[in-house]
Amino acid sequence: MSSQAHESLSPDELARATAQAMFDADTCSRALGFELLEVRAGYARMRMTVRPDFLNGHNICHGGLMFTLADSTFAFACNSYNINTVASGCSIEFLRPVHGGDVLTAEAVEQVLSGRTGIYDIRVTNRAGETVAMFRGKSAHIKGHVIPVDH
Repeated sequence: MSSQAHESLSPDELARATAQAMFDADTCSRALGFELLEVRAGYARMRMTVRPDFLNGHNICHGGLMFTLADSTFAFACNSYNINTVASGCSIEFLRPVHGGDVLTAEAVEQVLSGRTGIYDIRVTNRAGETVAMFRGKSAHIKGHVIPVDH
């Protein structure tokens, strides 16, 4: 996509185009069955079904899978400006157990974007709409673009 094509896109259109390019290359999220539901500038929403192979020794969803869903959602939100962005730190609070067959939705919302650093909060909810985890990610812009830009 040329820089002229980028300039003609609204911020949300650019976010969606960037997300599609990232999702096409994201073999991990696709292998885990994550669905990319919505992306806007500074925002993303994803969903996953808790498969039997996602359960831990307590027969509840492994926290690492919930973290991965939240982290992937964070990635789509913080890369929505088509500037390569990575996590520089993140944390999660697990609030309630999640059982097999449930469907989790993660919603990432940009809280602050200042210079090369951003803060994003990701709420993970179950099918009943209950919050099961809260994730906070700190992002850092690095060189380059998700979709190449001609100069």
